[in-house]
Amino acid sequence: MKEKVIEAIGDKLENLNVFIDDVTYGKVDGGNTLTIVLDSEKIIPLNIVVMATRIINPVLDKLDLIEESYTLDVYAKSKEEVEE
Repeated sequence: MKEKVIEAIGDKLENLNVFIDDVTYGKVDGGNTLTIVLDSEKIIPLNIVVMATRIINPVLDKLDLIEESYTLDVYAKSKEEVEE
């Protein structure tokens, strides 16, 4: 599933300077959840995650990989700030 999602999204996230790091599907808190983790060279602000979600959601709807209802959870990979 990960490869299909990444292939379908293609370079649509390129302008946001983010890419898909991981895709998982399973039960979270009793509900079906498709989780997409974004990554970047820099810390990803919340507004970029929202913009990425707005790009990803219609692509997934067209792809129609999952028959049952599910929640889409998109978030940024955690980055630890390094003090120099």
